[in-house]
Amino acid sequence: MREEAYQSGIDTNYAKPGLKMNYKKPKNIIAIEEHFMHPSLTDHFANRGHQPEKIKSRLYDFTKIRIQEMDEAGISMQILSHQSPGSQRLDDNIALYACQNSNDALNDVITSNPNRFHGFAMLPTKLPELAAKELERAVKQLGLKGAMIHGLSCGKMIDEREFWPIFEVAEELDVPIYLHPADPDKTVTERYYSPYDKTHPMVTRAAWGFGIETGTQAVRLILSGIFDRYPKLKIFLGHFGEAIPFWLPRIHESFTRPGNENIDFNRIFKENFWITTSGFFSDNALELCLKVLNAEKILFAVDWPYANNKVGVDWLANAPIDTHTKKMIFSENAQNLFNLSKEN
Repeated sequence: MREEAYQSGIDTNYAKPGLKMNYKKPKNIIAIEEHFMHPSLTDHFANRGHQPEKIKSRLYDFTKIRIQEMDEAGISMQILSHQSPGSQRLDDNIALYACQNSNDALNDVITSNPNRFHGFAMLPTKLPELAAKELERAVKQLGLKGAMIHGLSCGKMIDEREFWPIFEVAEELDVPIYLHPADPDKTVTERYYSPYDKTHPMVTRAAWGFGIETGTQAVRLILSGIFDRYPKLKIFLGHFGEAIPFWLPRIHESFTRPGNENIDFNRIFKENFWITTSGFFSDNALELCLKVLNAEKILFAVDWPYANNKVGVDWLANAPIDTHTKKMIFSENAQNLFNLSKEN
């Protein structure tokens, strides 16, 4: 299904290929949720992280089709992140080793082409203290820009106290943690999505399940009090915030009702979260998010290779927002957050 979507050039059902360009694209376009795979991690999974061949060939490539499609769309840089299945489902005895090797391999890719690539680390979150140390190594020694966490960590939500050392180090290093979806837990799939997961498998993934699970992780983080402990912690959410910007007024109001402990949900989300456009090229969603959040909180992402680079770039270039805001989303926000050179 996703391979067919890629071939059609419409992974999103919002943007249409071949849009007439009304806006001169900036020289710098930075896409920050762009995926890869590497055997150092996928060899530890029984199905080797199975993907359709057209997707797989792109995930493992760094020099040919990836660069070609970046150039065709005008994307100057990708922030690379390993695609799920991620390290969150690895056994203890191999998790650290696999993550270190994956991060080292990513560093090799970046070093070979530093003008086109930066990256997010993979962390052995089931081993929180070691994960925190690996985040420090990945940032200080390898120059990675933060970390991506895929779904639950062996069935546990990321807000649980045992994982807080990871967030403590992230705040100290001033780097973000990107919460990314993964396939829901088997019990969730059976209870909430069966039998439709057989006839419409995307119901557990991009159509609904991904956003619900990742949005829930974000809500739980806010309720946990972690931002009181680490007030400068930065959390990234893809897909225009996993529906939270749409729900934000109702969420905030509901938590002010009697019986709820005091929490300023609205303030925390607006101060500590950033969102990206990954795989969600919708004018309506963009306009809503710009009403809810400041423009500097929104970053451009494609979700390559599951979404098409050119479709994503052309969509934002033609979106009904002002030129300055487009430039912020296309590159300036990422440049400021990641201390990248400003060449446009």
